[in-house]
Amino acid sequence: MSDTPRTVIVTGAARGIGASVARRLSREGHAIAIIDLDADACQSIVDEIVAEGGTAQGFAADVSDEVSVENAVDAIALTMGPPLVLVNNAGILRDNLLFKMTVDDWDAVMGVHLRGAFLMSRAAQRHMIEARWGRIVNLSSTSALGNRGQANYAAAKAGMQGFTKTLAIELGRYGVTVNAIAPGFIESEMTIGTAARIGISFDDLKSAMVKEIPVGRAGTPDDVSAAVAFFVREDASFVSGQVLYVAGGPRA
Repeated sequence: MSDTPRTVIVTGAARGIGASVARRLSREGHAIAIIDLDADACQSIVDEIVAEGGTAQGFAADVSDEVSVENAVDAIALTMGPPLVLVNNAGILRDNLLFKMTVDDWDAVMGVHLRGAFLMSRAAQRHMIEARWGRIVNLSSTSALGNRGQANYAAAKAGMQGFTKTLAIELGRYGVTVNAIAPGFIESEMTIGTAARIGISFDDLKSAMVKEIPVGRAGTPDDVSAAVAFFVREDASFVSGQVLYVAGGPRA
């Protein structure tokens, strides 16, 4: 591996896309700090990475809470070295049509996605600026383009794109790139939960979604982690402020 090993933070990495990103970046030679609400939930992916010869630790943090984030990033820097790569992946769903959506539904989604990305990025960037090198990768979604029943999620994911482009402008002079990935339909715990919530089988949901995807298949977490790995590479240093749709087509 030609890239220098770094300490990487991946939020929401106990499962799904985050776990895939943690595995992929570990195989690229990086040390992985896995953040989730419950440190115990991180243990299986930590054990998996360590068993493969990698370095990983789990940390409990609520990304929507300022003190929790600061404490977690400080602990990571102390025990694993300054975090120079941050993947803001943590996310939740509180889907509903607008007239049924509660203020709590709105605030919870905004808190984890947008406030979480802000707090994590603010805490990590000081280490990147000091090193004059850094990578921030934010998880957006094709839902940013609009999706029925997801006013909160769509707004948060669209906001993530504006946040990404602004940080790219602010941090570029310090050797820090900031990019976003917007996945389409990905087979994951989140989409399995969506099927259950709307009362259909996951296979039926998947079949309906795949009909609209030009490449003719659903995405996997590994499709997303491959894109993350590109943005993290040292030779991707001239790519910043971009939104990469990993969706099997221009919109899926």
